Amino acid sequence: MGAYQTMSDSELKERKQKLDLQYTEMKKKKLKLDMSRGRPAANQLDLTMDMLKYELIADRIANENGVDTRNYGGVDGLPAVKKIFSELLDIDPANIIAGGNSSLNIMYDIIARALIFGVPGGSKPWGQQGKIKFLCPSPGYDRHFAITEEFGIEMVNIEMKDDGPDMDMVERLVSEDSSIKGIWCVPKYSNPTGITYSDEVVKRFAALKPKADDFRIFWDNAYCVHDLDENGDKLLNLLAECEKNGTEDMAYLFASTSKISFAGSGVAIVAASKNNIEKMKKQLFMQTIGPDKINHLRHAAFFKDASGVKEHMKKHAAIVKPKFDIVEKTLYNELGGLEIGSWSNPKGGYFISFSALSGCAKRIVALCKEAGVVLTPAGASYPYGIDPQDSNIRIAPTCPTVENLKQAAELFCLCVKIAGVEKILSQRG
Repeated sequence: MGAYQTMSDSELKERKQKLDLQYTEMKKKKLKLDMSRGRPAANQLDLTMDMLKYELIADRIANENGVDTRNYGGVDGLPAVKKIFSELLDIDPANIIAGGNSSLNIMYDIIARALIFGVPGGSKPWGQQGKIKFLCPSPGYDRHFAITEEFGIEMVNIEMKDDGPDMDMVERLVSEDSSIKGIWCVPKYSNPTGITYSDEVVKRFAALKPKADDFRIFWDNAYCVHDLDENGDKLLNLLAECEKNGTEDMAYLFASTSKISFAGSGVAIVAASKNNIEKMKKQLFMQTIGPDKINHLRHAAFFKDASGVKEHMKKHAAIVKPKFDIVEKTLYNELGGLEIGSWSNPKGGYFISFSALSGCAKRIVALCKEAGVVLTPAGASYPYGIDPQDSNIRIAPTCPTVENLKQAAELFCLCVKIAGVEKILSQRG
């Protein structure tokens, strides 16, 4: 089948009638699938169930490196779990704080504290400086944008390219505008585009010369070990590059086991410079008497070391990759050559990014929802939920069963075709 744009009006109208009939039949299946978020499937979570066996930690619980994990203390986390993250990320354990299950929680707290108390090197708290801004590479992670919007921080769109954010724009803006206090980044298998920042982009981040003395890079390395196969992307170490440039205070790095162990009961960390870590530890001392060290111990005992995490993630990949393959194959078979959409083919992470014809994303998402498949709202991957082109759609293949995913992918392609035909016909008047 040729591109829709090459068809005559009568051919497109005939095609639309056939597509509408297919859509009516699809609705009769009464699908009920929620693909709005990148959730691990139940069989992925099952991989870690042995972590909950008391026998796993019984002989260590009261004396883990001299720490009774049942008691108060250890505000920066259990050394054994910090060591695992240290090995995975090539960061000194002294520069890591391990907390609860949510890295978003840590990010939220850091911004709240920056607004109230400021950050090391800053002249005064963010909240005392009038209007402040964050740079937001887009399409990006909707929950990052939600945090900044809640605090009333103005968000500035930064175009995402194939190797990362538009660094010419980033460098120019931060060097000229002292009200810009931060930038959100998902540097490996970016949510939702799936791209990994190139070495050049990482080096340019580390060499930034912001006008604001309290500018921070929020480096959310959520998918650091989430490769789909052994040929996964490699990401340069931002903190190491910052040290080379004398800009180590500029970066916060985040990671977690949310999609490694249990999404609702993992371990999250922040890694940063000595100055940043010392300030955070003092603030944490007022906020908590310590994280869930028993949960930390479960993770340390189960994974043992970084190699254990990497071997475990191969089991995840064996479950996740076939689902990505299903979606990508269906997109290719159903939409290839029609010129009404394009999509990413990531080597890891949790999402496939789809670009529809301009003005079609909301229509596609609405059609899918009417037929029983809930996707992330169109526009969610942009600040304030506004996609200027109404084009980007985030596809999250991981949670549905294989059979349900096949049906969802077929429905999605059908909705893309319907919206595409409608768009072309409307343009022709």
